[in-house]
Amino acid sequence: MASVTVKNVIKNYGDLEVVHGINLKIEDGAFVVLLGPSGCGKSTLLRMIAGLESVTGGDIEIEGKRVNEVHPKDRNIAMVFQNYALYAHMKVRDNMSFSLLLAKRPQSEIDEKVKWAAKILNLEPYLDRYPRELSGGQRQRVAMGRAIVRNPAVFLFDEPLSNLDAKLRVQMRTEIKELHERLKTTTVYVTHDQIEAMTMADKIVILRDGYIEQEGSPLDVYDNPANLFVAEFIGSPSMNLLKGEVTADGVRLADGTLLPVPKGHKAKSGQKLVYGIRPEHFTLGHGTPAKVNVTEPTGPEMHIYADLGGQEVCAITSERVKLSRGDAIQLSPRLDKVHLFDAESGKVIG
Repeated sequence: MASVTVKNVIKNYGDLEVVHGINLKIEDGAFVVLLGPSGCGKSTLLRMIAGLESVTGGDIEIEGKRVNEVHPKDRNIAMVFQNYALYAHMKVRDNMSFSLLLAKRPQSEIDEKVKWAAKILNLEPYLDRYPRELSGGQRQRVAMGRAIVRNPAVFLFDEPLSNLDAKLRVQMRTEIKELHERLKTTTVYVTHDQIEAMTMADKIVILRDGYIEQEGSPLDVYDNPANLFVAEFIGSPSMNLLKGEVTADGVRLADGTLLPVPKGHKAKSGQKLVYGIRPEHFTLGHGTPAKVNVTEPTGPEMHIYADLGGQEVCAITSERVKLSRGDAIQLSPRLDKVHLFDAESGKVIG
């Protein structure tokens, strides 16, 4: 196992700077997810850790050693790619053992490690098959097995589940998390899927445009978003964000609708802000009037999309309510779950 430290790392492509002085500490044995939309720099950062991309400025350390000029094969890392990157002409056991053969390890050691990895990943029945004879999930397991046999200090995953169907993604997500809990190898995992990040990570690092917006445990970034970008990006459905202005009586929306605010808030009277409340923190009953636009039953929950003060909101309830478009309802926000963001800077207030 090993820690990974990113110190003021910059990446330029010609005159274009795409990663802007990132600092990040990944603890020994942690499972860290780099999360963000396409083009935010997460894969570039992962590839710099792997040595597949050069560092324009700053330092990357693995196991406490600077590795900026160290060749990828000498960094004691193993990477699992989105497209599996298996050798089509090799059987599963040969794909899994290839790196050990290149390293000229004894055949007895190779056989033992392949057998061990195949048992962990339930690949024992498939060792003599070719990749074309496997499902997508089985191919991804082979790619993981090839990484495991090397016994690296760090695992790097670059959107490994994006080519799988929805049901298989859920299954593989669980398998990767169980694998980490068994091996305790430091893991850096890139995804744009916030559900993957929430369910798998010890720590989430949220990136946008080459900057870190926030880092913390999954529940910390969900419950305490640092800014509007994080508030909107994390959560499905996303947080309701209502534009308004602070008054002595609460937050007033453009049409005059008044929303209650938590006691002791630090917003100033007259301040333009965004009122944030997650869908599950609305309750049906006495509260602010709203008009139903559409309802979406999911089985365990009902998602109610409604017009509140001229802005669309989503409320989630577990009650079996029967509502139609145009029905009048009242929504009451849990005041201890209200987030206030400055309209200009986007930063949380308080």
